[in-house]
Amino acid sequence: MPYINKFLEKFEQNSIHKIVQDTFKFYYEKIIAGESGKLSNKEIDAPNETKIVKFEDLILEKTKLYEKLAVVKLNGGLGTSMGLKKAKSLLEIKNGLTFLDIICKQILHLREFSKTEIPLIFMNSFSTSSDTLNFLKKYPEIENKNLPLEFIQNKYPKIKRDDFSPLNLEDDNLNWNPPGHGDIYQSLEITGILDKLISQGYEYLFLSNSDNLGAVADLKILTYFAEEKIPFMMEVCQRTESDKKGGHLAQTKDGRLILRESAQCPDDEIDDFQDINKFKFFNTNNLWINLKSLRDEMTKQNNIFDLPIILNPKEVDGVKVFQLETAMGAAISKFTKAKAIVVPRIRFAPVKKTNDILSIWSDAYILTEDFRITLDPKLATPPVVSLDQKYFKTIEQLQERIKQIPSLINAKSLEINGDFYCESKIEFSGNVKITTDKKIKIG
Repeated sequence: MPYINKFLEKFEQNSIHKIVQDTFKFYYEKIIAGESGKLSNKEIDAPNETKIVKFEDLILEKTKLYEKLAVVKLNGGLGTSMGLKKAKSLLEIKNGLTFLDIICKQILHLREFSKTEIPLIFMNSFSTSSDTLNFLKKYPEIENKNLPLEFIQNKYPKIKRDDFSPLNLEDDNLNWNPPGHGDIYQSLEITGILDKLISQGYEYLFLSNSDNLGAVADLKILTYFAEEKIPFMMEVCQRTESDKKGGHLAQTKDGRLILRESAQCPDDEIDDFQDINKFKFFNTNNLWINLKSLRDEMTKQNNIFDLPIILNPKEVDGVKVFQLETAMGAAISKFTKAKAIVVPRIRFAPVKKTNDILSIWSDAYILTEDFRITLDPKLATPPVVSLDQKYFKTIEQLQERIKQIPSLINAKSLEINGDFYCESKIEFSGNVKITTDKKIKIG
């Protein structure tokens, strides 16, 4: 197999755990054999309704279940696409509070409500760990004395696209990438946190992204998940036209739920992939996992989850590479009794681009008493914001041009093309499109 020994040497030189080496080798062999990670329509169907639960149908709430719950936040992103050089969760996002401020306040509020020391654990990357831990010193009460506050996700060598050899630049940090959040299962095992949680009586794990501040451990969902003895459950939302380019929930021919990301769709099936009437639901990346079921499944598979490969094309110092990644939601296919639950849009408020930041800064989103950032209840769907990436790609550009945050509560969409500056309070209503070929300031 081309270059596998070179990769294994890099792992050894960096003292990377053998489970990570074995997992990378497992996926690399598939890549060399020609597997692209593509998932064709011939292999999947729309999910069977019997595997879909609706949040509004849930009634039962058992507060005692909080004693068996732990919360993990995925916090490995730097937000480099928006010009950030530190953990994205350090960005102020609402009412002068950062993502990390709000996450800590969410957990502290939940602990007070439940009278339970629900542990909060961050999965950081090698790029976000130091910044995150330094910031969290302002919340000493957030730590759980029996569990660590963080664990570091693993890393994979980047693969050169021309010959599938390892990237070998002088700055070794550039030669590695986080292996996607699908790595969380191996990371929980390697760090011993999975065993610690189980030995300390925790049975359920709620996972979500640190940039989704609508994701709080909901008691109705937890109660249903526990009472029905479900091993793995994914929160999904109804797809709209604005979501059609993102991944969707599907079902294999043998009846297992599966997640298909846009990178896994064959080029000639894009129209079908984006059919929101056929594939109705998308993954919020809010996951509920039974810890003992996870332990059993990992033992069965020798700690290697065979998740669909995502080959993420990148360019580093002029060299074209692949980042080998997997998605944690894809593990839904590993559990025969897994389910999906359709949740309200208020549980999904992620930040991926400056478009999202402007939306959440605006009055279209509110910060609730239990410290969730959610769409204003008066709105059924969020305003669709599209900002010219030549002028609004980075946080710095956004802050330079938006001196006063506009009102979007009555806007269906806002599209800005050109060098536009908002220097006074503006209220946008309906569908708004601003196009300019010169610098223009309002206010």
